[in-house]
Amino acid sequence: MSATIRIMTYQVGRCRGGDGNIDPERIAAVIAEGRPDIVALQDIDTDPGRGQLHQLEKRLGMTGYARELCGGNAFLSYFPLAGLRSYDLGEGGCCLRGDADVRGKRLHLFNLRLSSAFGRRGRQIHNLLSRDLLGDDALVCPTIALGDFGDIVWTLANLELNLRLRQAVRPLWSATYPACFPLIGRDRAYLKGKIRVLDARILRSPLARRAASHLPLILTAEIQDPACTLRVKELKRSGMEVAAS
Repeated sequence: MSATIRIMTYQVGRCRGGDGNIDPERIAAVIAEGRPDIVALQDIDTDPGRGQLHQLEKRLGMTGYARELCGGNAFLSYFPLAGLRSYDLGEGGCCLRGDADVRGKRLHLFNLRLSSAFGRRGRQIHNLLSRDLLGDDALVCPTIALGDFGDIVWTLANLELNLRLRQAVRPLWSATYPACFPLIGRDRAYLKGKIRVLDARILRSPLARRAASHLPLILTAEIQDPACTLRVKELKRSGMEVAAS
């Protein structure tokens, strides 16, 4: 049997909108409009108990997951996440990993934020594809790597990504940045293992265009591997879980 999940990736830029105002409530409203099961957030204040992630958690009724040293990457989820780990990709790039329990099936999630600088981004992708991360032979369950890939033009690093991973289906017009007039598809996803994307869409509502500098990408994915399961302790539905570093 398969399991279906709706995942959003959203670079929120510290919740600063196109008007210059910092407003987590607008970000929460955009997420609610997209109705995801899991959100991979980039560049958000994860200060426990009072930061922007905590505000979104309370507003949306989702559980927040973050690591203090992960450069503002975080997850919001209705499904329990375990094995939270952060990785420094070098020169400003970061990755937050979590293993989701989706109706008894394990899904490896890699939440990324890469640099837009040409040389830095290539080295970050090399580190991302190393045996410590996406090249790890222990990744036997379905895997999705998503987030802000930071690219403005096509480079050899993009070729390496596409040779090693499967790029997820994207909308016909896949630009997400800048939100007010999107021209560049910086926000996307790559797949590994028995998972496929059934639907991909970019939220282009007037509110989404104002709330942040990026538009959110929403994927409906089917986890096809019934053999891999994940057992986690029951999690409280209130209060953000911040893993110890």
